[in-house]
Amino acid sequence: MDELPLKLTDRNDVVTHVINILHRLGLLSFVHDSFDSAVADSVRAFQQSRGLVVTGFVDAVTLRSLEEARWKLGDRSLYLQPSPLMRGDDVATLQARLTEMGFDCGRVDGVFGERSESAVREFQKSAGVSVDGKCGPATITALMRLSRTVSGGAPAILRESAMQKNRGPALANKVIVLDPSCGGSDQGYVGHGINEAEVVYDVAQRLEGRLLALGVSVFLTRGGNNSPSEGQRLVFANETSADLIISLHLDSYTNEKAHGVATYFYGSHAHGIHSVVGERFASIVQREICARTDLLNCRTHEKTWDLLRLTKAPTVRIDLGYASNSGDAERLSRPDFRDVIAESVVIAIQRLYLASEDDAKTGTLRLSDLRKAGIRK
Repeated sequence: MDELPLKLTDRNDVVTHVINILHRLGLLSFVHDSFDSAVADSVRAFQQSRGLVVTGFVDAVTLRSLEEARWKLGDRSLYLQPSPLMRGDDVATLQARLTEMGFDCGRVDGVFGERSESAVREFQKSAGVSVDGKCGPATITALMRLSRTVSGGAPAILRESAMQKNRGPALANKVIVLDPSCGGSDQGYVGHGINEAEVVYDVAQRLEGRLLALGVSVFLTRGGNNSPSEGQRLVFANETSADLIISLHLDSYTNEKAHGVATYFYGSHAHGIHSVVGERFASIVQREICARTDLLNCRTHEKTWDLLRLTKAPTVRIDLGYASNSGDAERLSRPDFRDVIAESVVIAIQRLYLASEDDAKTGTLRLSDLRKAGIRK
């Protein structure tokens, strides 16, 4: 959309639409006539609550999230339609309630896909409602009535944890997708003599070699000289039947003092859901990297970015440092440092699949330990 991103003093139809949604969500006390500082503050509050990057500007991602947030369950009938699929908070609420009642919607992602339709059909059968896979007035009424009395705890969380445990500790035959990103431009962040696209691709190759040696099937979402869009990388990752997806990035900031490593997993405070396996791996890999390097610990965070939300497998994004910081850039420019990063990630992957009684302290395992233990078999 040509008008994006929206910023201070802008006046157009998109601004009016955004202001109306913010007002409806209770983030603005009255309707403003332009994108002023109060609107920017409301956008920041919305971005913070939805796990988005907090800028105060309205880009395509924020606008799409605002569109999703304006729908409440019962505002419209929900059904499976050709692309683009129906999205919204009403879909997420439906998925969450069906999941609590034991119906398998898959991940609560706010997207009405085939698994959501199948879960609606199963619910309709059990509730004695006409079975058509559409969540209309009759289905919503039955859902509201029964969800007050039936609760299955957190079956989606239990299901994800059980799937991870059932795969066992051996890395052999597991499928891992490595996503060396190019960032927000064709070349990614560039600064202090390093290029994001080149650095993360090099780390991905070092990871690939180590994982292949341990018997893992590895897929990279891009080559060294191409730059597929995030949407293309998402489609590719979902076609691999992966056990785990790892997206590698560098960060950048206007203040060059910003530095350190951070990890992100799928989670939505607004909907009370998160990826259990994603959160655990993000925590493990964050600790391993910080224990083996002198990168600042910028901690682990839940986010609703499409790369984390729309992937079928547990997905974690790792920001390996800041291209805008001279210290981080100097470290990441060194092959030996990138080797340490790669080994940290491999060890974190193994720790993800080890039972708690077999796990080791952070920063103590080595690849040679895995080979001696026969973990690759």
